[in-house]
Amino acid sequence: MIGTIVNTICILVGSFVGSALKKGIKEEYQSALFTAMGFAATALGINAIVQNMPNSKYPVLFIVSLSVGGLIGTIIDFDGKFKNVVDRFSKTDLSKGLSTAILLFCIGTLSILGPVESALNNNHTYLFTNATLDLVTSMALAATYGIGIAFAAVVLFIWQGLIYLCAKYIEPFLTAELMTEVSIVGGILILSSGLSILGIKDSKSLNMLPALFVPVLWFIGLALFQ
Repeated sequence: MIGTIVNTICILVGSFVGSALKKGIKEEYQSALFTAMGFAATALGINAIVQNMPNSKYPVLFIVSLSVGGLIGTIIDFDGKFKNVVDRFSKTDLSKGLSTAILLFCIGTLSILGPVESALNNNHTYLFTNATLDLVTSMALAATYGIGIAFAAVVLFIWQGLIYLCAKYIEPFLTAELMTEVSIVGGILILSSGLSILGIKDSKSLNMLPALFVPVLWFIGLALFQ
């Protein structure tokens, strides 16, 4: 799990460096960083959607995924529960930044395929690349929201660790078609986080997390009935 460990350390280092920078940044500059992170998340989300939408063989699946997943997430209220927990430890708007960080760090091709490639082929290239990206992103997020962003490293370690341990079982299901559909839904969730940071629309992105599992269930169903 060397790749996942490096990825986790990079997020921790980036969070501490960004947090240290935050202390020396004036309030108006922090506001500028806040806006920049909103636009960055929005751009990354749009990029994921635009890149993967043309390759989708099931163009309606992401709509069904968001509808079903969003309904389930709203009933459970992941966003509200997460915000309540985070607010106990922070008086700032950390929950919004942390939810964005978790989506950016965990929901992507590199973060999903990386642990599988690492476990099966001892190839850590995906995860080392992901670690580099996460280092920069965590610095920017921590400079905006503070040291609390480091908690995303724990989530990433658990997420990639579970994928690593289950790699030989889930690898046959991680087809290009599935990753395309998951990337579309993931891109929309990241886009919604960006819009929320910018104050355009508070769409409670975490409530839509179950949408990521709908394409997985769809492809499992296809495999079973073929």
